Amino acid sequence: MTVQLARADDLDEYPLSADERLDSHYFMPWERRRWLNCDMRLKGTAECRALYFDLINISYDQSPVGTLPTDMAVLAKMLFVDRGHFEQLCRLEFGPLHKWRRVSCEGEVRFMHPMVLRSLHDAISRREDHRARSDAANTKKRLQRLRSVIGGQWTELAKNDACILWVDEWLQEQGCEYRTSSWVERAVSAWHNHSFSIERMRKMDAR
Repeated sequence: MTVQLARADDLDEYPLSADERLDSHYFMPWERRRWLNCDMRLKGTAECRALYFDLINISYDQSPVGTLPTDMAVLAKMLFVDRGHFEQLCRLEFGPLHKWRRVSCEGEVRFMHPMVLRSLHDAISRREDHRARSDAANTKKRLQRLRSVIGGQWTELAKNDACILWVDEWLQEQGCEYRTSSWVERAVSAWHNHSFSIERMRKMDAR
């Protein structure tokens, strides 16, 4: 097989970096109906289809995720097949590397597949949505606990949303991991100082 060399500068940049990982994903989304009706399945040989599917699975554990090395010897070794035979299969129109194309991955030339990239974008979006929902839930619980602690000593302050948010932010800025009573007292004292300063500035501006 004749390998066409390409410089990374001449190729599109792969949108995912090597730092992007999906280590917690132990499954791969597969569009069954799309696969059943695509040309690769309908026109590729059984062997090519099997190797094609294997390469997609392998790409999920590569770096960057969703890519493959362009070295045919390495690919053949990953697939446990003879290199010469693998290169012969790749000459076919619907070979194991059907629609895989070369891209630049931070200066390194690798293979990517648009279908794989799309599924990765979907997985990353779902992960970010889950993280956002989790962060929002954690913040809500943290503020509820803080409001309860403050309400034990300062009933009126516990009703002040601005105070709760300010005290929460102050504790985070101080790197407070365990919100003991003494830490909360310090935070409330800082809030009073902050409120006094704001009120004094308002009076000065009103003069």
